[in-house]
Amino acid sequence: MTNIAERTLASLVSSNHQSAAVLEKYNLDFCCKGKKTLSEACKEKELSLSQVTEELMQLNEEKEKHLPFEEMTAEQLISYILIHHHFYVKEALPRIRQHIEKVAFKHGEHYPFMIKVYENFLAVYEELTMHMEKEELILFPRIKQIERQLEQQSGAHYQRGYVTAPINIMLQEHEHAGSLLAEIKERTNNYSIPDGACNTFRVTLLELKEFEEDLHKHVHLENYILFPKAEAIVGQLQG
Repeated sequence: MTNIAERTLASLVSSNHQSAAVLEKYNLDFCCKGKKTLSEACKEKELSLSQVTEELMQLNEEKEKHLPFEEMTAEQLISYILIHHHFYVKEALPRIRQHIEKVAFKHGEHYPFMIKVYENFLAVYEELTMHMEKEELILFPRIKQIERQLEQQSGAHYQRGYVTAPINIMLQEHEHAGSLLAEIKERTNNYSIPDGACNTFRVTLLELKEFEEDLHKHVHLENYILFPKAEAIVGQLQG
């Protein structure tokens, strides 16, 4: 605790960019006031140092565990995707958008490519927001429904298009969102941090990198495990 408390806000974010979300939650300015120690910043804001420190320490303790995705039911996979990916995307989209907007409009004169990155990310924001809504309201409920029918051996029959039609749309949207993020990656030279970049700029690039990596895992689970499992269920019901 003492070690974290005496570190500067800037160094906390530099060593783990996810710390930015915790600092922003408490309105601790890691950019313009990044030279302040966490202890000094909390005292200035009359915040509980132990509470903020505990949240920062939890970030370092959270590690992704390997799970047997292939052995999960479709419903279990959907629950995992909603909790670990949809929740993350919904939380990350507005935060990253705010950071990119700040960089693009405050430093766009020196880094004009960030203006285009901002436009690309707005497109990602809109597409993924609509995409997840369609999955949560249409596709995922259908997949869970047919799996229950199979488990109950109800004898219900479904046209293959009942799930394959929305799946095909999701596949296309996955590809388009991926291409937009790939363009962002290219424009930022693989998320390279320019010399003289402020802390917000550094965090933004690290967040974009993490976002793309999460989307790759997210899409893999859907494209190559969940969707084929759903199509196989329809085939069994038809058979």
